[in-house]
Amino acid sequence: MKKFVDRVKTLGTRFRRWFTAFVTRRPDSKADSKHLTGKTAIVFYGNVTLQSIKSIVYYLLGVLGIAAVFGLGLFGGYFVSIIDATPIPTEAAMKATLSNTSRTSSMYFAHNVKLSDVKSDLYSTKVSLNDMSPWLTKAIIATEDEDFYRHDGVVPKAVIRALFSDLTGMGNQTGGSTLTQQVVKMMFLNSETTFKRKAAEIMLARRLNNHFSKNEILETYLNVATLGRNNKGQNIAGVEAAAQGLFGVSASQVNLPEAAFIAGLPQSPFVYTPYTANGQLKASLKSGINRQQTVLFRMYRAGVISHKQYVAAKSFDLKGAFLKPENAEQDDNEYGYVYNMVLSEAKSLLAEKLAQNDGHSAADLAKDNALNNDYLRQAGDLFASKNYQIKSTINKDVYDRMQFVMRATRNTFGQTYTSTQINPKTGETETVKHPVQNGSVVLDNQTGAVLGFVGGVSGELNHIYTLRSPGSTIKPLLVYAPAIDQKVIGSQTALADFKTNLGNNYSVTDYGDQIQNRFIPATEALAQSYNIPAVNLYKHIKPNVNVKSYMEKMGIDTLTDNDYSQLGLALGGTDYGVDVKEQASAFSTFANEGEHVPAYVISEIVDPSGHAVYRHQVKKTKVFSKGTNYIMNQMLKNVVESGTAESLNYQLRFNTDNLIGKTGTSNDFRDIWFIGSTPGVTIASWMGYDNSNGTNYTLDENSSMTNEAYWSKLANAVYHTIPKQFKVDKKLARPSTVKSVTVDKQTGQPAGTLTFNGRTYHTGGSTVTSLYNDWEPTAKAEFGIGGSKDNYQLFYDHLNGKSNGYGQVSDANGRSTEAKKEHQETPITPETTAPATTESSQTPSVTVPSSQKNQQGTSENQPSEPQTTGTGGTNGATGTGGETTGTGTTTTGGNTTGGTTTNNQQTTPATTGSGQ
Repeated sequence: MKKFVDRVKTLGTRFRRWFTAFVTRRPDSKADSKHLTGKTAIVFYGNVTLQSIKSIVYYLLGVLGIAAVFGLGLFGGYFVSIIDATPIPTEAAMKATLSNTSRTSSMYFAHNVKLSDVKSDLYSTKVSLNDMSPWLTKAIIATEDEDFYRHDGVVPKAVIRALFSDLTGMGNQTGGSTLTQQVVKMMFLNSETTFKRKAAEIMLARRLNNHFSKNEILETYLNVATLGRNNKGQNIAGVEAAAQGLFGVSASQVNLPEAAFIAGLPQSPFVYTPYTANGQLKASLKSGINRQQTVLFRMYRAGVISHKQYVAAKSFDLKGAFLKPENAEQDDNEYGYVYNMVLSEAKSLLAEKLAQNDGHSAADLAKDNALNNDYLRQAGDLFASKNYQIKSTINKDVYDRMQFVMRATRNTFGQTYTSTQINPKTGETETVKHPVQNGSVVLDNQTGAVLGFVGGVSGELNHIYTLRSPGSTIKPLLVYAPAIDQKVIGSQTALADFKTNLGNNYSVTDYGDQIQNRFIPATEALAQSYNIPAVNLYKHIKPNVNVKSYMEKMGIDTLTDNDYSQLGLALGGTDYGVDVKEQASAFSTFANEGEHVPAYVISEIVDPSGHAVYRHQVKKTKVFSKGTNYIMNQMLKNVVESGTAESLNYQLRFNTDNLIGKTGTSNDFRDIWFIGSTPGVTIASWMGYDNSNGTNYTLDENSSMTNEAYWSKLANAVYHTIPKQFKVDKKLARPSTVKSVTVDKQTGQPAGTLTFNGRTYHTGGSTVTSLYNDWEPTAKAEFGIGGSKDNYQLFYDHLNGKSNGYGQVSDANGRSTEAKKEHQETPITPETTAPATTESSQTPSVTVPSSQKNQQGTSENQPSEPQTTGTGGTNGATGTGGETTGTGTTTTGGNTTGGTTTNNQQTTPATTGSGQ
């Protein structure tokens, strides 16, 4: 190079001397440039122009030289920074990775119990180098890396070829890289084409070469290289799988032409493979055979085979050696719900990590669906082609017992309907069954770990993720707990349960279109799941309490602003709904001292080198004060002891002293819920129909009892499996901030003398203890929430001994009726497949979320039913979907009597009452 530069300088000097002599040949050396003419002017200006060009060229060359040096410096610095930032695996970690040549990831139940390998349709069988035909090793080295035994893992020209291959997409795993680099790429790195990955590849290849023998590296490569498809249409990796799947022999038995064919596959496996995706031989095998001929020539050129061997191998009948097509074995779907759930959750977590490494936040993924899908694809590819370990929280024994209970009792869930549809692929009419579906989940309260679940009765849709109306299970979360936390009510605060007119032609009734016609203590209202008190309380707190903040702290983020604006939300009326896992997780807040711990399924993801790329961290969010939480626990115990879930008392086989729970029913029995918590675990069960392809099936009126019986069987089975985790004997400590106040049973406030409408009344004949979150009430004449002037007049007249219908249950039209119970104490008759059918030409499907805005508090994509009690805007509930087991009457108690009054004027009826 130096000689070339010196020669250029010499030629430049000679040219400059000649040109200077030429341009200085003037007739008059003293001539002024202003008077130059003819040839003299041309020579003069030519000289000036040449000197200017020369100066510009020198300047540009100088700038380019400086830029080149600066660029090389930046490039080198960037390269070094990448190397510094790349985690360096230990020799032990690298050895562990090389020894495990599986190209697919593994998934585990809790406690490292194997669940399944990730289904990647990539089949391989590990074999040692000594058990491979020598022709295979010779063919691979001659074709892929002829200097394999001489270089240090990286060859500059190979790096350039590999970079070109990655940028152009020509070639698959080889692309000109050394075999060592290809092993690094397949075993340690992802497949994304970036300079950062290439720099890490070079560094790791050098490290691999320093710590392991050439034969160890070669053996790994021959066991993991992708080699197309076998005669079953399955993707294969490694020479043993290729030998067995192409020629029906082991890797040790392949002959020279067969070995050459296998060695030619890595460059473009699915171009050169002889089989299609269904295992049939391709119509043309020309590409693969031409590639085999190239490999044979390179072997001959390298001197590893003789000319005679070369000629004989070229004439070998490859097509006749290929196996005939066969059918692949079917996968076992016993754990299909678990498999899909664990893999889906793991993909999301790894995608977020990959995006984070590239500078993208979780918020970026949420906003950009295309970007999110790209990283999900990358994560899926890694799990399908790299040996990751995915560890879940699912306890296999718990899961198995839950499936057993579901299968043993599913015939009692309700009617199985049938419909017909046209198969879009075959065009044939087929019959589709529509059973009652179930989604159930068991959570660890303290950690949020999902211990077990039931994804469904049939099909692939996991029903712990489908969005449904929460029904009355939302009441303690949205209404009662925030009201107690904000010091609006105590456990015995009176709530109005009278005929309502809440505006916008929206009214509410209790279960069975009934009205209790009395003020009801909050504990009883919640235990019996009366609708009118819940809506009155929500209406009262909504303007001043940020209920949305409470719900989001408990992980409920599928409710819309429109949902929160509607009073029907207090009964479960939503645009989209909530899913079982998140609703159970929110409810578990009450069993976790008022702190929410998000539910999770994946505990850890470990990459092929043994590094944990993800490890779950338990995060707690304070939602309610300990005082509020204690009071809610006392109220929710009543649901089980004497409320809508009292049937559990004689069905459970463990101590229920500390069991809390809540039932839920959406209108027309479309959704049935029960969520119950011991101090250790929360178990939720939802039942309903998918109502795909336009169907509109509903459960029967005994469904809540059916669901509670099923929940009891689940709980008993899980308790038998993990009794210690239930912590059934753990009693919640009472915080010092909880105030106990003796209050009148009917008014829910301290007894005393009250004046209403000019009359004086005395209360306190029958008292109870009410709990308050660090405050105490004072007596007021208008003591209840949601009561109108007429309601109070009715109460006080009744208090004074007048028989006026106060406390008499009526229907929405004011007619007295016998109180209805949600749960009839009669045996449940198992339902079998129903004769009812429906016809549809659409393919059954369930959309999540099921976008709808209805008037019934459900989230199914179906028309609203006609309403007889008014509507609540776009999604208000009519109030007919709640639960009650109360009798609808009350005892006035004691010797309370009316006092004297100074006038007897009647008050003007009011549509809404004032609350305290």
